[in-house]
Amino acid sequence: MAKSDYRDMWVYLELEDGALSPVSLELCCEARRLCSESGERLIGVSALPLPEAELERVRDCGADGIIMAGGAGRERYNTEAYTALFTELCRKYRPSAVFVGATVNGRDFAPRFAARLGTGCTSDATELIYNPGTRDIEFVEPAAGGKIMAVITIPELRPQVGTIRPGTFKYSPGGRREAFEVIEEDVPFPAEEIRTKLLGFRPNEFDAELDIGGCDTIVCVGNGVKDESIPKYRALAELLGGKLACTRPVADRGLPPAKLQVGQSGVMIKPKLYIGFGVSGAVNHVAGVDAGLFIAVNTDPSAPIFNYCDYGLAADMDETCDALIKALKGE
Repeated sequence: MAKSDYRDMWVYLELEDGALSPVSLELCCEARRLCSESGERLIGVSALPLPEAELERVRDCGADGIIMAGGAGRERYNTEAYTALFTELCRKYRPSAVFVGATVNGRDFAPRFAARLGTGCTSDATELIYNPGTRDIEFVEPAAGGKIMAVITIPELRPQVGTIRPGTFKYSPGGRREAFEVIEEDVPFPAEEIRTKLLGFRPNEFDAELDIGGCDTIVCVGNGVKDESIPKYRALAELLGGKLACTRPVADRGLPPAKLQVGQSGVMIKPKLYIGFGVSGAVNHVAGVDAGLFIAVNTDPSAPIFNYCDYGLAADMDETCDALIKALKGE
């Protein structure tokens, strides 16, 4: 088939405890922009029936319609049923692109159904660009250890499948479309073909200190930090009403927990204030920061981080941290 035989961009709508995951809504908002440029429709696809309240949230993001699948076999997530569902639906409706949140489940089944369809799947994109000349989606992501930004396209095959990390795009509902189509599909999956069995379930224990994704103030330490200095940066973050975060090299040293790692291989953040101490400015880190005010402190005046910040200070990070703590305490 020709590329012109494929129309509409799809977003996988993932449910978490009966509510849509944030990344699904973020992707709907971004895909709405792409569809407005391409002239295609935005369609949400759910592997389960959606509650009415969640359906309304999809409409608020500017979706033109939704496909809701019923049928046995998907009461809980499993690779076989979800892969089969998207394979069947894509063959029937022929979307031009399918965007999937890079959650644990999304990363699992997206490349599988793409392979069954004989098309490509790009992982962990940080930017989506529509090329009107080729009608291709350009998936942009860090490569070579964050030293370059790679642009990946699927120029011949369809659909174009890609996973996008949570927090990459903003959730900014753009208003409802006049027409909204609801398509219900009954696609059961044989239980005997599911190769896993649920023996029990225990939710992860929630630790507010490790939840930095929605924090307004972030104090981030880079590889220049000394092990014994970590507590002072945590104290500074608390004085500012925020939380401590770190870059990947610091997490690899086993200092702060890995859940505090910011960047493409960690958490994507959108704080009102970000202060980076001893952060070099690798692309895979700064690509994960979308701050209202970006401040950097580094002893090296030629550090790449100064190309991204709003305010930069070439100074000793520990001395700067101590001075800020004293000022905030009024000492």
